[in-house]
Amino acid sequence: MTIHNTRTIFLADCQSFYASVEKADYPQYKDRPLAVAGDPSRRSGIILAACPLAKVHGVTTAETLGEALKKCPDLVIMRPRMQHYIDVSLQITQIYKQYTDLVEIFSIDEQFLDMTGSFGIFGNDPYRIAQDIQQKVLRETGVRVRVGMGPNKILAKAATDIWAKKNADGLFMLSEDKIKTHLWQEPIHKMFGVGSRMNRHFLQLGMVTIGDVANTPLPRLKEKFRARFGKQSDIHAEVMWRTANGVDSSPVTPETFQTAPKSVGHMMTLPKDYIHEDEINTVLLEITEEVCRDCRRKGYMGQVVSVSCMCSPYDAPTRFSRQMKIADPTNDTNTVFKAAKELFYRHWEQMPVRQIGVMLSSFAEDEQYQLTLFEDQVRIRALNEVTDIIKDRFGSAAIVRASSLTGSGQAMERTQKIGGHYK
Repeated sequence: MTIHNTRTIFLADCQSFYASVEKADYPQYKDRPLAVAGDPSRRSGIILAACPLAKVHGVTTAETLGEALKKCPDLVIMRPRMQHYIDVSLQITQIYKQYTDLVEIFSIDEQFLDMTGSFGIFGNDPYRIAQDIQQKVLRETGVRVRVGMGPNKILAKAATDIWAKKNADGLFMLSEDKIKTHLWQEPIHKMFGVGSRMNRHFLQLGMVTIGDVANTPLPRLKEKFRARFGKQSDIHAEVMWRTANGVDSSPVTPETFQTAPKSVGHMMTLPKDYIHEDEINTVLLEITEEVCRDCRRKGYMGQVVSVSCMCSPYDAPTRFSRQMKIADPTNDTNTVFKAAKELFYRHWEQMPVRQIGVMLSSFAEDEQYQLTLFEDQVRIRALNEVTDIIKDRFGSAAIVRASSLTGSGQAMERTQKIGGHYK
């Protein structure tokens, strides 16, 4: 198939990424079912990735390690190495950049490539180019890549998720002339942006296929959404309608993750239920310190502090998420911790805590800040800067608060992790 002067976007997806990286590093497991999973002793024994052989036995992502082992007793379990996966992902990005300078990271294992300007260099056959990319990535990293192709990002994403992942060659082109014959025939749960809850809503509205949404006049779809979700749902209705119709004018943007963040937050699942205030305060302070350190690194101060919490029991958890605006923007740990603690205890109902999070938002640049009569802001900022420098140079465990060395502290454990998983 050849393309001339047509916008062509690839969505390249790494198959079972974490598991594929482990199999590439440990070839003795090439013909064994393998999965990457967290530590079951710390409540994180969840399958993060399963290789195709493991999936044949019914092993699925997000199920517990115990459930997976019941299905496949011979399953090889690898502990995650998040820093290594990040390094391999960046290596794959560099391979993509050999074909186009327009590469947008969508996730650690998915990236958009705008190939429109590359056909004059690599030829006019997108399938052949995609195969070249597949072979190069496999040869250099051991990871198999599936590639969905289309005239825009939303169709390239659908091409990958619905067809390329199932095809033997890992390739599929979803052109505009296939929207009616292919995309519209698919069940609504396969549409990008439709999770289990949204799927139920669509089914209750009588919309079973993607075509049912696409062929509903937009004003009528907005009426249905308003009746179901409230007056502020027009934008959501239009996003769903445009997605169903394969309409997407957004560019492939290499700088996606270089824009200013709207918020910075961290969340921690605790190794056991915490019920005492001193235990909760310890982890609340540790999370707050991570958030504020990230904000200082990025050069932002926040004025809105948010706290979230989920309490046991596991099968019927209670949870809350609340926020408050403080007097002045800040990235000082003690100031944010004071607000976070006030929020938490105002809404906590003494239930055992199993997950807790802190977030800072409503940002301002940290080059200018408000001086006060009762606090030496210059000294506080200098102290934060020194501790950050020590941690950046010698590691996050080089300097910690004394409370983090108690039995409830998690800071030392978290220094070994990225995104909640071991480096």
